[in-house]
Amino acid sequence: MSALSPSNTVEVLYNDHHHWLTGWLRRKLGCPESSADLAQDTFIRVLTARETPTLIEPRAFLTTIAKRVLFNHYRRQDLERAYLDALAQMPEMVAPSEEERAIILQTLMELDQLMDGLPVLVKRAFLLSQLDGLTYKQIGSQLGMSVDKVQKSMSKAFAPCYASQFE
Repeated sequence: MSALSPSNTVEVLYNDHHHWLTGWLRRKLGCPESSADLAQDTFIRVLTARETPTLIEPRAFLTTIAKRVLFNHYRRQDLERAYLDALAQMPEMVAPSEEERAIILQTLMELDQLMDGLPVLVKRAFLLSQLDGLTYKQIGSQLGMSVDKVQKSMSKAFAPCYASQFE
């Protein structure tokens, strides 16, 4: 295997390692279609990276990126499963249409990504406020926090939301 340098392209990386990466993902997932999709997602991440690093071990590099893509895939499945479970418990008359379901699921994924990395109490305070409609005082008593601490937590939770508006 030759080292990639800035003069080499993602195309070379793709041609040399796509088949191997798809096989690696197939062994992890057991599904050829999902493996192909996640391999493509991995190369899209490489293609959209700000810089293409000089690679001595391209497969190790691709494995690292593919593991992140795989983790996001599993997170999405978990979120989707939880959402579908919640929908199954709703009466059919109030259940959202397929289009609404897709929009809600996409919104949930975006929210999950925005909140990724925030402390657990910050996430819980945000969800109690936004989903359950609790006041800061109610959140504070439920989480064992002062109202001031809840306000600070909410500021932390909203920061990624505001930042994403300017991207």
